[in-house]
Amino acid sequence: MIEFILSERCIACGTCAKVCPDDVLRTDAAGEPVITHKEDCQTCYLCELFCPVDALYVSPRTAPDPTVDAAALIAAGLIGSYRRELGWARGRPGGTETDLSYRMHEAFTEPFGEIWKRSGI
Repeated sequence: MIEFILSERCIACGTCAKVCPDDVLRTDAAGEPVITHKEDCQTCYLCELFCPVDALYVSPRTAPDPTVDAAALIAAGLIGSYRRELGWARGRPGGTETDLSYRMHEAFTEPFGEIWKRSGI
């Protein structure tokens, strides 16, 4: 769930609001993003992935986390870490250098591969 926007980092590009599939983020009259419907956040991480300046944090939890400490996350280098782990870098398209999500397909299909081959699926 989206936890916060770091206003001191935000450049008001509006990208986070554009990519949010549930209108959790909107922009105000000044173009600054505002969390409007936090409870609707699906924790899809799109806003965090597309933010060019690491100005927001999405927690892996699906409910608000009152223990989240922005200063501690910044000090630990965790702001923007999801994007970096997927191989995305600022100002360039995403990559797959460290993204192992493709392995899920192998894990889900491997045990059934022979069955599917025999059945013609």
